Amino acid sequence: MTFPAKIGKYEVQGILGRGGMGTVYRAFDPAIHRLVAIKTIIKSAMDPAELEYALTRFRHEAQAVGRLTHSRIAAIFDYGEDDDLSYIVMELVNGQSLFHHLQNKAIFELKEIAEIVRQLLDGLGYAHSQGVIHRDVKPSNILVNDDGRIKITDFGIARLDTSTLTQVGEIMGSPGYMSPEQFVGTEIDERSDIYSVGVIAYELVTRRKPFTGGNVEIMRQVLNERPDSPSRYNPKVSAQFDWAVLKAMAKKREDRFQSASDFSDAFTKAVDASIRVAARDAASTALDDAPTQPIDRNLLDAARVLAGAPTAKTSTANAPPTPAGPPAAAPDEAAAPITTTTTSGGGHKARILFVDDEERILNALRSLFRHDYRVFTATNGPEALEFVQKFKPHVVVSDQRMPDMPGVDLLREVRRIIPHSVRILLTGYSDLASIVGSINEGEVFRFISKPWDNQEIRKTMAEAAAIALELAETAASPPILPERLSTGILVVSRGQEIFRAVKELFGNTCPVRQAADLEQAFDVLNRQEIAVILADIESGGDEAITAFKLLKEQRPAILTIVLTAASDSELVIELINQAQIFRFLNKPVNLKLLKQHAQAGLTRYQAFKKTPQLTHQHKVAGSRGDEKRAGSLRTRITALRNWFGAGS
Repeated sequence: MTFPAKIGKYEVQGILGRGGMGTVYRAFDPAIHRLVAIKTIIKSAMDPAELEYALTRFRHEAQAVGRLTHSRIAAIFDYGEDDDLSYIVMELVNGQSLFHHLQNKAIFELKEIAEIVRQLLDGLGYAHSQGVIHRDVKPSNILVNDDGRIKITDFGIARLDTSTLTQVGEIMGSPGYMSPEQFVGTEIDERSDIYSVGVIAYELVTRRKPFTGGNVEIMRQVLNERPDSPSRYNPKVSAQFDWAVLKAMAKKREDRFQSASDFSDAFTKAVDASIRVAARDAASTALDDAPTQPIDRNLLDAARVLAGAPTAKTSTANAPPTPAGPPAAAPDEAAAPITTTTTSGGGHKARILFVDDEERILNALRSLFRHDYRVFTATNGPEALEFVQKFKPHVVVSDQRMPDMPGVDLLREVRRIIPHSVRILLTGYSDLASIVGSINEGEVFRFISKPWDNQEIRKTMAEAAAIALELAETAASPPILPERLSTGILVVSRGQEIFRAVKELFGNTCPVRQAADLEQAFDVLNRQEIAVILADIESGGDEAITAFKLLKEQRPAILTIVLTAASDSELVIELINQAQIFRFLNKPVNLKLLKQHAQAGLTRYQAFKKTPQLTHQHKVAGSRGDEKRAGSLRTRITALRNWFGAGS
C-alpha cells in the first residue's frame, strides 16, 4: 500500500484509515520528535461542487479545536494546504473508536460506562465554556485510548460563538444521535450535545439505539416518541438511571440538564445507585441455610396485616403493636373525622409515599397519617423512584425543591410508571415554571403549601387515597379515536387569532366553536358536546375563573386549557386545586404545544367516556370566593345539558 513519504515537514509512516474525502496517516514530526496523526482531503478526488464546502468545514475544524486545550479533546497542532492536499495535523491516539468497540460487540460494565460518559461530558463541558458546540457527538467521533481514556474528535460541523458556517434552518449531523432541534433546523446550543451523550449512554447500557429505522423514521421517533426506559433492556440499571438518561434526551431543551456538569453529576449518582441495587439484589438471592425455629405470633400477625389477611386473633390484646415512629408533631386532635373510604374493597389500606429531603417534614407527615394509611417515606427522588417501581404506591406526595431530582421531574416519572396514581406537590414557595410544569407534565391532583393546615391536609389525603384505590381497581384500556370526532373544542376568547389557529389544526378532526364571553360559552355548551375548552382567562376576569371552578365540579369530564400572559403563581395554584385545569399555555402561544395539549385533551375525554370512573381523578377542592356570584353561576351551569351522562 503506497503513501507519500512526506506531507509538509512531516514524515509519513503508514495509513491509519481511509474515508470518503481522504486518508488519515500516521506520521512523525522531526522538529520536536513527536508522533502525530495527519487527516487529509485529496482535492482531485472530490466533486468540484462539493470541494469548497468540504474545505471550509475542514478549516473550520482546525479553527474550532485550535482554540481548545483539554485532555479529553484530541489536540490539533497544525493546518496546511497545497494544490492537491489539505491536511490537519493532530494528536495521535493509540486506540480505536467507541463505534469500533460497539461494532465488535464489546460489553462495558456500569463503572466503565460511567467513566466513558464522565470523560465525554468533561471534555464537552470545557468546549461549551469556550463557546464551541460539537453538534456531531457519536461513537465514531470518540476515540478510546489503550489505557481507557477517551478523546473527542471531528469538530468539523461544530458551531463556534463567532461562526457563520451554518445558519438556523440548516440541518447537519448523524440522524441516530441528533437532537430534535437539529432535525427541525432551529438554533443549537450545548443542550444538543447533552442530548447526543444521552443517546450514547442509552446505547452503551442497553446495547441498542433508542430510535431505529431509516432517517425519516428516526426523525419521526426523535420528534414524537419517548424511548423505552433503559431498564427494560438492562434490568441491572436503576430507576434513577432511567430518569437521568431520559432527562438528557428530553424533547424540549429546557427539560434536559442545562449543563454537561449537571448531567455528569446525575449520571454518576445514577450508576452508583444501579450498582447498589444490583449488589442488594444479588445478596437477597444468595443461598443461606436457615435453621428451623419458632416464629413469634406477633410477627405472623403483622405479616397477615401487611398481606391484608385477618390476624389469628382479632382482639386488640394479641394484635401487633403499632410501630412507634420517630418524634414528630402530633396529629391535630380537633380535626373533624374523615369519612372518605381509604381502604380497598379487600380491606387493604392505601399506600402513600411522602418524599422530602427534610426529616422533620417526613416525621410530621408520618405521625399524622400512619394510623390511617400504609405510610412510606423517601428523602430524595431516586430513592422514591426505586420504591415506586417495586411497590406501586397509590398516592405520591413530593416536595419540589430537592437536590438530586426536583419534585416536578419525580411526579412526571411517577405518572409514567403508575398512570392511575394520584400525585400531589408539596411546596413552601411559588415558582411559576415548576407549578406549570407539574400540571402539564406531572398532572398533579393538588398543591399543598407549607406550613399546612392539619385538617385540610387530612381531607385532601383522604380524597386522594379514595380516588387512587378506586382507580387501582379500574381496568381501563386506551381509547381508539375515530378519524372524525363528534365532540368538539370550544375557544373562549374575544380575539380571532387563537380560534383561527385551532380551526386550522383541528377543523378536519372535530367541531371547533368560539365564544367571546361566558354567556356565549354556556350557549355553545348547551348546543354542542364539548370535550376541551381553550380559555383566555384574561378575557373573562374573575367571573370566568369562578365559572371554570364550578364547571369542573359539575362537569368533570370537560378538560380546560388555560391561556394566559399572567405570572401569578397563586392564581395558577388556585386554578389547579379548585378547577383541575388540564394544561396551562403561556402567551404568546406556542402552536406546537397548543396542538399537543388539545390532542391530549380530546384523547382523555374519550377515555373518560369509555371509563367514567377516571373522572374522579379530577375531583376539585371546594371553591372559595364571592358566594353571590358563585350561586348565580352554579344555577346557570347546573341547567346546562349534560352530554356526558350520569356516569360522570
